[in-house]
Amino acid sequence: MGTSKARTRGILVEVESTFVPERSEPLRRLWFFAYRIRIANDGDEVVQLISRHWIITDAHGEVEEVTGPGVVGEQPILSPGDTFEYTSFCPLSTPFGAMHGSYQMVTPGGDGFEVEIAPFELSQPLPVN
Repeated sequence: MGTSKARTRGILVEVESTFVPERSEPLRRLWFFAYRIRIANDGDEVVQLISRHWIITDAHGEVEEVTGPGVVGEQPILSPGDTFEYTSFCPLSTPFGAMHGSYQMVTPGGDGFEVEIAPFELSQPLPVN
């Protein structure tokens, strides 16, 4: 299981990833991972998550970048003390890799800034003998 934690301007982003064996097909070179994200506004200003930027690297060093509006179809607004959690997925063609990236946030006054998503592992657990 991969985990990470980063804080930017009072916004805490915590990630926990897990391997999903029932959706994976190693014989077809498909390993499927889920990751749960918790975004907490520990700061003193209202922010809105506008977009995301992911950098996904597989075991061969191949990089894929994913950008888009919001997360899971939402652009949540977080007042001080609010949290937003969601789960998403990442298929890989290798049994391990890593992800990191950023969220683009904006305040009601139009001040835009990036919030770090620290690197975390995607990895199939080793078999136990």
